[in-house]
Amino acid sequence: MSDLLRSFVRALANVFHPRMLWLTLMPFGVATVVWGAVLWFFWQTLTGAANSWLDAWSLTSWMYRLFDAVGFASLHAVIAPFLVVIMTVPLIVVTVLLLIATLSMPGVIKLLTRRPKGHYSSLEERRGGSWYGSLGHSVVTTVVCLVLLVVTLPLWLIPPFFALIPPLLWGWLTYRVMTYDALAVHASAEERRAIVRDARWPLLAIGIVSGLLSSVPTMLWAWSVWLLPLFPVVAAVTIWAYAFILVFSALWFAHYCLHALERLRASEPHYPAITVESRDVSL
Repeated sequence: MSDLLRSFVRALANVFHPRMLWLTLMPFGVATVVWGAVLWFFWQTLTGAANSWLDAWSLTSWMYRLFDAVGFASLHAVIAPFLVVIMTVPLIVVTVLLLIATLSMPGVIKLLTRRPKGHYSSLEERRGGSWYGSLGHSVVTTVVCLVLLVVTLPLWLIPPFFALIPPLLWGWLTYRVMTYDALAVHASAEERRAIVRDARWPLLAIGIVSGLLSSVPTMLWAWSVWLLPLFPVVAAVTIWAYAFILVFSALWFAHYCLHALERLRASEPHYPAITVESRDVSL
């Protein structure tokens, strides 16, 4: 069984552990309160700005005429809210990701390395990272990803880039953030860099799959825009779904990275200790 598949199966077995389900609640609560407040207080402002932007766009009138022609004139009212949701979802997902990395990943690592039952309980802690290092690394990586997102936005209108760029960006962001936190306690800085260098593509693959899984609740959220009265409830459920998927991703990254760390240390040369026997020489 390949390391990718083995770590996937182990993560799937662990994600329903009560402690892991509990770890989804803290990011869910924080993200729900923060973004719920933002959307509650600024919803009219955001939808008004979206309407103004749509009115200034030359294709909007053509799109509205098309809706009228096919008997969907009522869709005029939901285009602006839908646009706000589409622009907000990536920010919410990034928020949940950062919360999972900083708040939930330590709990994931404790579960997998606790003694005597943890999968990796024999690993020595070399502490090549820190909580502040994790926070700084996550923020810098997120800023870089958002810059790349903005720069590549024009390409999203060109097939097949609209289907390729988001998973690649999300995969890169997830693997960069999760890998640091998965190895922060047990790997030295040199070991972490070696694992990231040698397993870059498998780690990116885990990130991309995690991004594709996260697109499932996004579809649910987009659907809820058509039923505005249910939008707050569906939005809350969707944020929890993001948290659950990202905790699973954290488990997947942790299993893969800690197993890679075990293999790296097993490949290190071990030299037998040399003992010097001392003798008393009496004259």
